[in-house]
Amino acid sequence: MTWMSFDALLPVIFMGLMGLSMLVYVISDGYDLGVGMLMHRASAAEKDVLIASIGPFWDANETWLVLGIGLLLIAFPKAHGLVLTELYLPVALMLIGLILRGVAFDFRVKAHATHKPTWDRLFFAGSMLASMAQGWMLGRYVSGFGQGWNYPLFAAAIAVALPMAYVLLGACWLIMRTEGELQQRAVEWARIAWLPVVVGLVLISMATPWISPTVRGRWFVLPDIIALSAIPLMTGLSLLAVRGLLGTRLVRGPICWLPFVLLIVVFVLGFLGLAYSIYPFVVIDRLTIWQAASGPAALKAILIGVCISVPAIAAYTVFAYRVFRGKTGELRYA
Repeated sequence: MTWMSFDALLPVIFMGLMGLSMLVYVISDGYDLGVGMLMHRASAAEKDVLIASIGPFWDANETWLVLGIGLLLIAFPKAHGLVLTELYLPVALMLIGLILRGVAFDFRVKAHATHKPTWDRLFFAGSMLASMAQGWMLGRYVSGFGQGWNYPLFAAAIAVALPMAYVLLGACWLIMRTEGELQQRAVEWARIAWLPVVVGLVLISMATPWISPTVRGRWFVLPDIIALSAIPLMTGLSLLAVRGLLGTRLVRGPICWLPFVLLIVVFVLGFLGLAYSIYPFVVIDRLTIWQAASGPAALKAILIGVCISVPAIAAYTVFAYRVFRGKTGELRYA
């Protein structure tokens, strides 16, 4: 067995950190984007509770996106040029959506009652725009930015499916964070979102090997397929458990947190499947992580900064969630 040198291991470490950052972002900002997309279903009073449920966290959640993109910029400069060239427009649309959310979030506080619904609609629109842009980018990235009619179609399918997954995650967040009539409504929203999410997940899982020969070659060979089958099986069981819980009264009691945790498991399993599919590429079929990485000396210097910044961001995130844990109260602005 040949051990990898530290210099050769550095790109793997940075790829792992970048992947972890994006995973934490997708889960944490995914639920608050989902809450944003549920705004149009809530009453005026309920909208304030929805905002209050994500208010203390959403800034911290987006920090992980900045970290992930920052690592791509400095650790994999060759990949950064290729990825952002291909995704310039959806990245711009995502940023417009996130900015729109931020502006609407703050301005709805001071708005007159007659203008408040407008800011709520803009918060919804920003959430939807950012989610669909992220789905499109994910679809294009997974397919290696391929050319042909089927690649944009695949990306469009994920652009539709990802917002649905965020809505389900957001509804389960509200089940965990709210009480009474709003909690019951969140259960109903989750039930509505569950089936489209499952159908979308199945269709995309079937289309991904078709769209990418590399992914097909990694998954459908013996004996690998036997071990890898654990990922779709566990995903299916988790989703079935979520649906089962949504049909019982237990979900409004002490285990109200369980659907949200099970959905996190689904997202983590999806991330593991994606990581297995694309490794050792940073851009599938085009650039490996070693081809795209900065030199060892630069990566060692960057690693010092990462060893300081990542624990600080993680500590801040954990602190915020610990301080503001529990059920959401009345919306208040200092």
